[in-house]
Amino acid sequence: MSATQHYLQLEEQFGAHNYHPIPVVLEKGEGVFLWDVEGKRYYDFLSGYSAVNQGHCHPAIIKTLIGQAQRLTLTSRAFHNNLLGEYAEFITTYFGYDKVLPMNTGVEGGETAIKLARRWGYVKKGIPDNQAKIIFAEGNFWGRTMAAISSSTDPSSYKGFGPYMPGFGLVPYDDLAALEAALSNPDVAAFMVEPIQGEAGVVIPHDGYLRGVRELCSRYNVLFIADEIQTGLARTGKMLACDHENVRPDILILGKALSGGTLPVSAILADDEIMMNIKPGEHGSTYGGNPLACAVAMTALQVLKEENMAGNAEAMGQLLRDELAKLNSPLIKLIRGKGLLNAIVIDHPDADAAWELCLHLKDLGLLAKPTHGDKIRFAPPLLINEAQIRECASIIGQALALMK
Repeated sequence: MSATQHYLQLEEQFGAHNYHPIPVVLEKGEGVFLWDVEGKRYYDFLSGYSAVNQGHCHPAIIKTLIGQAQRLTLTSRAFHNNLLGEYAEFITTYFGYDKVLPMNTGVEGGETAIKLARRWGYVKKGIPDNQAKIIFAEGNFWGRTMAAISSSTDPSSYKGFGPYMPGFGLVPYDDLAALEAALSNPDVAAFMVEPIQGEAGVVIPHDGYLRGVRELCSRYNVLFIADEIQTGLARTGKMLACDHENVRPDILILGKALSGGTLPVSAILADDEIMMNIKPGEHGSTYGGNPLACAVAMTALQVLKEENMAGNAEAMGQLLRDELAKLNSPLIKLIRGKGLLNAIVIDHPDADAAWELCLHLKDLGLLAKPTHGDKIRFAPPLLINEAQIRECASIIGQALALMK
């Protein structure tokens, strides 16, 4: 039995079957590369669903991680620690908000944003108790908690898990007229949206959509919540995807690459009028704001700016899309993306064609994963260079040629 088969068998026997991974067992990462237990090297074109923007095991991030882990990792919020205030000042200054509420996972960030919006709706907007509504865009994905699946339009997320969370509404993505109709309800507290829908297959709205969202939310006194967990932190060629249209959300949710892929760290940023409605004891997390996370997040954010990863993502993303177009493959129905958040839509009668293509890519040394059947995201770490992009485009071309 190979090492790969050994580890796959262990997971199959002892782990829950709630994922369907590409059949590769990884044991090492560095920069844009991953290595499996057999020693084979791969280009990483998923980046941990954009959690590894800075590259695998970035030296500065790992140095901070080790140094802080040897000193203090967790106190809980029962006590103060010497890094939380420093981190709070750093990240609020970095993004231009009054306050930060630190959490761990992205889905916790979404839950926190909803709680903040509901409380604001009752205290500031005057919505009657227990009547606040949060509006979401169809096709959204922000996790798999009960609240997250209650806002989902994907049956694989919600089917068989009801009853669902009340107080949520849905509108089509990239449809300002439908959004305005929903926001005209005075009980609506917030609209939560991904600037680019990631899990749906890198769905990019028309130019002006985010500006329209901002204008409508302001007009109807509704909070604009931007879920930038996947699109933020330089992934799309700007520090935030909202920056492409120069809009500022009322609540900003960050996660994933906030730790450079080393541990769960998320952040919810808002101004005092929103954040200060939650009082001590009304929301929290044992691990949220732990000193290890605070230290790592500051370094992860510094690396993004110091190494101009947004600028590189912009340039390399355009190059990748250009090189994919040059392949002129009849199997590629559509290429879309911004920065280094990209996807192709496969045109093939076989429903499993995207999966098959990813298996060919794996064999050729590139790791990617399908989403929603016929779509494949291409999202490498943001330090990838021109020669590597061209090599990866060639690999993708070779894999397409193997499709029957």
